[in-house]
Amino acid sequence: MAEAVKEIPQYLEKYYWWAYARPWAAKLFDHQFMVNAILLGNYNRLRDEAIKELGPDFSGRTLQVGCCYGNLTPYLAKRVAKSGGAIDVIDILPMQLKNLGKKIKPKEPVKTSLMDAAALDVPDNTYDRIVIFLLLHEEPQAYRERTLHEALRVLKPGGKLVVIDYAHPVWWHPARFTTIPIYSRLKPYAVEVWKRGLTGVLPEMAGSDWRRESYFGGLFQKLVRVK
Repeated sequence: MAEAVKEIPQYLEKYYWWAYARPWAAKLFDHQFMVNAILLGNYNRLRDEAIKELGPDFSGRTLQVGCCYGNLTPYLAKRVAKSGGAIDVIDILPMQLKNLGKKIKPKEPVKTSLMDAAALDVPDNTYDRIVIFLLLHEEPQAYRERTLHEALRVLKPGGKLVVIDYAHPVWWHPARFTTIPIYSRLKPYAVEVWKRGLTGVLPEMAGSDWRRESYFGGLFQKLVRVK
């Protein structure tokens, strides 16, 4: 893990201290049944869709942008190890990296680094594949834009970027009347994503270079780009 101290963005401490920035938060939320419940029973499906999209060959270098609760990283680590590759996981919160370290086996080819997703300390064209899993909806617009640009910058030509996140659900979706109103208070930057989808708040994602697939009545979406 990188030793340098990074400044934690103000929005993280202001809005998400209760979810990510305290040790007790990981103890409370980082359980498979909990994250699956938060995602209305869709965690395993979204995890599997991301991994399937990245392909059967995990040789070379893989980047996971942001730690996330649940078992995405252990699943990725097994496939990376099988292919003889390596995976880097970056996050701006030391506590999140420490928590993730508890889920990784000692000999698995996983490196964690303290790094800002919106300002990756990585050379251009470094990674063969990148996954951003349920991160963009939690970022302010400027951070979303920079996170996307940084991911594309460090992706190799011919490499694949896979984004899994919330989206604009169908009008009759039950989450519109239950989950979304509650989350709107807890996750204010997600509101625009629910209203317009990621392709609405990040217009460059609406281009023909991106392939899109929706899940669970449009509440979740996978966006894929090959550089």
